[in-house]
Amino acid sequence: MKIIFGFVIFYCISLFCTKGENSNSTQQTNRFDIMRDKMVEQQIQSRGVKDKRVLDALRKIPRHKFVPKYLESQAYSDDPLPIGAGQTISQPYIVAYMTEQLELQGNERVLEIGTGSGYQAAVLAELCDSVYSVEIIPELSMNAQKVLDEMGYDNVHLKIGDGFRGWAEKAPFDAIIVTAAPTEIPDALVAQLKVGGRMIIPVGDFFQELYLVIKTEKGIEKHRKLPVRFVPMRGESETDE
Repeated sequence: MKIIFGFVIFYCISLFCTKGENSNSTQQTNRFDIMRDKMVEQQIQSRGVKDKRVLDALRKIPRHKFVPKYLESQAYSDDPLPIGAGQTISQPYIVAYMTEQLELQGNERVLEIGTGSGYQAAVLAELCDSVYSVEIIPELSMNAQKVLDEMGYDNVHLKIGDGFRGWAEKAPFDAIIVTAAPTEIPDALVAQLKVGGRMIIPVGDFFQELYLVIKTEKGIEKHRKLPVRFVPMRGESETDE
């Protein structure tokens, strides 16, 4: 009788603890949902981003899963955050703005240079057919792969390599997004962009400008968009440019 009574007490305590943990998890999820909605409304829509598909992707994707655990509470602030190896996850507004500039319709093949945390790749994955993302820092690529796999993004393909060289085997691309700043637009990326394709890229050293590049039959059109601040683009071929 004592054994049965003890088991009942243990079961009740376990059940109570499990319910408590589930409740805390639900509250945490709800809190992040509210923060994410506020982020889109106050940081992105209010500053002119209008593409509904982009806004919906930003509302859906849990940005807090792409930052270190100790920074989860800051994941929805309008700030870049460190993700390790001297790299950052871009502020939400810049992610939204750059993505909108690509004018994705849903059937595109997109090249991303600088996988970083994987967050931008997840946003793109919601908006196009397939994403090919190149990252020069192995640990970042592996961490991003883990998170993207956990979230079920099977249309994102990652490669550890030199972003200056792009991903020639998978070219041409309908769109290219670059999330680190070279001092000049790499010729290899222009070559891998389809005619009619769009590339959004920060360019510069200390002072940087965000450019929209449109490839035409005659060459490229460059449209200056915003002053920005990105980490420098790394790669062995940088000295060859």
